[in-house]
Amino acid sequence: MALSSEQQTELQTHLQQAVVACNERCLYFAAKWAAELLNSFPPSAHDTHDDASDTDVDDDNELPPKTQPSNHDRKEARLEAKELPRYLLAKSLFDCREYERCAAVFLPSQVPHSRPSQDVLSPTKLHSTPKSKQRASLPVKPHKPQPAQLPKNLSQKALFLALYARYLSGEKRKNEDSETILGPADGPVTANKEVAGILAVLEEYFSPRGGIQDLNNSQGWLDYLYGLLLMKTKSDGLAKQWLLRSVNLNPYNWSAWLELGSLVGSVEELQQISDHLPQNIVKFLFYIYCSQELFLQTPEVYNSLAQMLSIFPFSAFLAQQKALLHYHARDHDTAMQIFDNLLAAHPHRLDGMEIFSNLLYVLPNRPKLATLASTASDTDKFRPETNCILGNYYSLISEHEKAVLHFRRALTLDRTFQAAWTLMGHEYIELKNTQAAIESYRRAVVINRKDYRSWYGLGQGYEMLECYSYSLFYYQRAAALCPGDPKMWAAVGNAYSKCGKVANAIQAYKRALAVGSQLDATSSFGSNSNQDPLSQAVGGALDPQLLFDIALLYERSNQFSEAAAFMELCLAQEEGAEEGEEGLGVTQVTSRARLWLAKWSYGCGEWERTMELANELCQDGVEVEEAKGLVRDVRARMAVREREEEEGGE
Repeated sequence: MALSSEQQTELQTHLQQAVVACNERCLYFAAKWAAELLNSFPPSAHDTHDDASDTDVDDDNELPPKTQPSNHDRKEARLEAKELPRYLLAKSLFDCREYERCAAVFLPSQVPHSRPSQDVLSPTKLHSTPKSKQRASLPVKPHKPQPAQLPKNLSQKALFLALYARYLSGEKRKNEDSETILGPADGPVTANKEVAGILAVLEEYFSPRGGIQDLNNSQGWLDYLYGLLLMKTKSDGLAKQWLLRSVNLNPYNWSAWLELGSLVGSVEELQQISDHLPQNIVKFLFYIYCSQELFLQTPEVYNSLAQMLSIFPFSAFLAQQKALLHYHARDHDTAMQIFDNLLAAHPHRLDGMEIFSNLLYVLPNRPKLATLASTASDTDKFRPETNCILGNYYSLISEHEKAVLHFRRALTLDRTFQAAWTLMGHEYIELKNTQAAIESYRRAVVINRKDYRSWYGLGQGYEMLECYSYSLFYYQRAAALCPGDPKMWAAVGNAYSKCGKVANAIQAYKRALAVGSQLDATSSFGSNSNQDPLSQAVGGALDPQLLFDIALLYERSNQFSEAAAFMELCLAQEEGAEEGEEGLGVTQVTSRARLWLAKWSYGCGEWERTMELANELCQDGVEVEEAKGLVRDVRARMAVREREEEEGGE
């Protein structure tokens, strides 16, 4: 995909206007995203001219593109001009984090604010007050907020800024009331008390303007805020409709796209909404982002990414999405190279660096992780990404208490930072604090239901509590979200085994084998196959532990021939598939399989095979005593058989 010079100029104009408009409404993250994209175009021939050729003479024929967003509604333009002094005051107060004062510039006091009287009847308040005062407070009727009154002659920009400030003031008060992380007041018990009042104002605003059907009376900003608040009330279906309306009216507000992406839970849902999205370049960026969030690894995703990189070759956002795609595909070398290049080009950019620290933790690469932690700390110690990087470093050197401390700091800075909840759950698993781990994973799932790692962590937690039916449910959710990870299917198989469902466990383990070795999941690995199972064994391509577990499950169901076939398949992983190719070599698992096969051959009367396997065990130095016992028994039986044959011959 290549843009003409006119198309590129038009796109640059739209992005410049988006940066200005988002900054005017204090949507700073969306403004930063648009500004980064604006500076990601390849340099044009005009930009490569030497600075010495510049003159002080103005050239009226080459004016810069207009950056002020155009307002086609004359009424809105007149209102904005009339409100300009008050708007500048409100914007300044917002930038100073005085959200209450900012909202009060445009909204009268009659707008519902909060419900302080409900706190009087809360359990914590009743416990902390004497009984005499409790009796006096119980008859008090809850205070009913006054009906919402929408101010007249208020522009959409001013109304958005005031309501958004009111929403953030509620979020700030919610965080203050939540107190400590994982404390008694943390979580759903403490809500944003401003949401209901803001929703009432927005309903009053949109009702006389045709509601969700009429697209002519809105700029898209209030629609985004309405969808955001509906998500807070768990009205996801209605929120998706308003967010779709918002991105169609204002396609360069990336915050609306992000909220819409959080409501897309599957590939099918992404396909359903694709026809209702605006046909512009942001749609392709949204598709790449959602595909990465859904762990898609299709050629279409990589093709779209390549096309966008041809337009925005210096985009840090696209480079980050590319690195994440390779990270989820377990192509760790490529992902690390992209992250290294991204960090070299933008050394002070912390967005997504917590994922880079996860990659360095998995490899593991302690020196590079220490360097990343030092760089992030020098850049900004009070960013959740920095504290997650530090937590990963301390976890790697087995200082799990310090790791938990940094993850809690990250959550104190941003309680919606999902990666910190998941990583803190991992640390609590290491510390054997199962209840705290489960609660951490639950909070991560509430923030992002598409992250299979949080579901897998919940399965681990309940497995530690020996609640195997619960762990099976969560492992199944993890496998459904990330079907390309054999670890998920192995966990499902283990949970089925613990629940006594042997047949289901075998199928899950076979699925893990198929995913891990890129074989067809429907192919048979057992001895009943038309093809010899040993001929399907690719040296080092199949996980010997999975093969061994499948064999034990067949043994539990008294299918000994199938068990023996999988033990042979496990043993075959020691050798390479072709000449000159190395296999896994002797491992603890293959030695256990060799011992099992030796006993199986002994029970079947195959003395030569038993002797061969037992001698190999003695040479490997594994299970030596039991192997020597088998050798002695086999020699004794073979001696008896020889004497019987001699006597029979005489």
